[in-house]
Amino acid sequence: MDETIEYEKSIWLHHLYIPAIMSIQMEQTEATIRFAVCVRNTDAEDLELRKVYQILPQSSSNEDGYLRVIDESGEDYLYPASYFIVLDLPQAAEQALLQAA
Repeated sequence: MDETIEYEKSIWLHHLYIPAIMSIQMEQTEATIRFAVCVRNTDAEDLELRKVYQILPQSSSNEDGYLRVIDESGEDYLYPASYFIVLDLPQAAEQALLQAA
């Protein structure tokens, strides 16, 4: 009888708890690691066209319409969001880009 209870617990954990954790981890990953390709660099000497840049999360609501990008100087700056196309990459590609940085 105890085996049945343990089996029921494992089903509950598998179907409810683990997907919830995975969902939270995915949201955190998406919120912290994003990449975008530069499609415009007017008056932005530290951006190269067609190059992929890492985007950092917004730190305030004053940044609406802008992306915080780590540019060629190695520092993060705000640039107009219209200068970039945000990429939806597989996790393996994101990890490869992070390791190359």
